[in-house]
Amino acid sequence: MKSRICLVVGVLTMLAIVLAPTAAPAQGRGGAAKKKVDMNGPAPRLPNGKPDFRGTWARPYTPDITKTFTNVDGTSNKGEPDPLPYTEWGKRQWESYNPTKNGDYAGSCMPFGWIRSFSPHPMQIIQNDEHIAFLFEQSTMFAVVPTDGRPHRDGYPPTWFGDSVGRWDGDTLIIEAVNMNGWAKLDTNGHPFSNEAKLTMTFKRPDLGHISFTWVLDDAKTYTRSIKNERVFVLSPDIEAIEY
Repeated sequence: MKSRICLVVGVLTMLAIVLAPTAAPAQGRGGAAKKKVDMNGPAPRLPNGKPDFRGTWARPYTPDITKTFTNVDGTSNKGEPDPLPYTEWGKRQWESYNPTKNGDYAGSCMPFGWIRSFSPHPMQIIQNDEHIAFLFEQSTMFAVVPTDGRPHRDGYPPTWFGDSVGRWDGDTLIIEAVNMNGWAKLDTNGHPFSNEAKLTMTFKRPDLGHISFTWVLDDAKTYTRSIKNERVFVLSPDIEAIEY
């Protein structure tokens, strides 16, 4: 029953967003006047000189990580060829996934995990010299990651987002997540990964209006090789993340 209630709430929320009256052209979702920005202008920087990823970002809704497409707003996804290179164990996980029959963890209001969280609702990034935080409107989830290159924690319990630490390679932010509980999926379609996976995400801000995002999953239990996905996020200065 709890799963059905959460699922119904999520569907009604989506319908409310879709069916809501369109705001006047001069107004954004938050009610403030739209901001005119040069999307191709220089990327801002933090006091320490590193790229500043702060802002609210549109991401490509990617229910299937094997698809490649570009949306009218400039967001895009470059996926892996289908089918993915499953191990025997991974293939069983994929073929046995049946959200209609067995339910889906997201419908029970559980955390989405890293990759599935990047779509479809707005996401705000806040950042300073020591940390970066991802505020997902979806289910009011968040993830805070240190960016000082510290090692992973000893004895940290497995979680939906895992133990995530960040470091810089020039102007590229690299976030590595391990110790995930293995219950999340990579997308709405249910592409799996295990609790033995290592997820490496890179973020680049080549200009004011775009983030180049890439993730690589190393998971020998589920896949016979690393799998990769590339996306483009687009700055949405007239949108603000609100309470889910």
